[in-house]
Amino acid sequence: MENLLDPKITSQIDEVFKDLKHPVRMIFFGAAEECEYCPQIQQLLKEVAERSPLLKLEVYDFKQHAELASSFHVERAPVFILAGEEDGQVKDYGIRFYGIPSGHEFTTLINDILFISQRDSGLSEDTRTYLSGLKKPLHLEVFVTPTCPYCPRAVVLAHQMAFESPMVTADMVEAIEFPELSARYGVSGVPQTTVNYGAANVVGLHPESDLLEEIRLVVEKEG
Repeated sequence: MENLLDPKITSQIDEVFKDLKHPVRMIFFGAAEECEYCPQIQQLLKEVAERSPLLKLEVYDFKQHAELASSFHVERAPVFILAGEEDGQVKDYGIRFYGIPSGHEFTTLINDILFISQRDSGLSEDTRTYLSGLKKPLHLEVFVTPTCPYCPRAVVLAHQMAFESPMVTADMVEAIEFPELSARYGVSGVPQTTVNYGAANVVGLHPESDLLEEIRLVVEKEG
């Protein structure tokens, strides 16, 4: 397969990756059948990983490595995980990409790698404090399309929250690639951030404080 990233893009990536500090692992689970974009996702991640010695790509088959996939609590493919590395071991922050991060979503991938490598979510102190006090798991799913200019910020915000708290898992979900999941939560516009499997659906790009308030309401309601 030919390279997906042209020299201008790789040059921009190289400039951003000068600020990487700690290792980041990209763990991809693809499928041999019924996975139209698996080759492109794997190729894209390979090209990104080649831009820095601090990046490592691992590739697995979702069915053949079902036990490993289960250990990361992923239930469908294609999916890849962005994780840290500490003392040679994977540090899972609960950051997931379901589907290809193409179009505007490519910037999400690069921004995520940067803050994960720097080990700093960049969230406000109020948000950090609230998330540190969570007692039950919180699941965020941000539905996107490649042409949506507002989606990357919504995804990065959810991923920042996952990075900040071991109780939070945050998924980017490419809405077109996962139509059944989109239909389940009535996705009619993007970005849509679905909290705890439909307990709340936040449509559009909202400030960090607004999303935090929606999360508070869900957590209080669910007790």
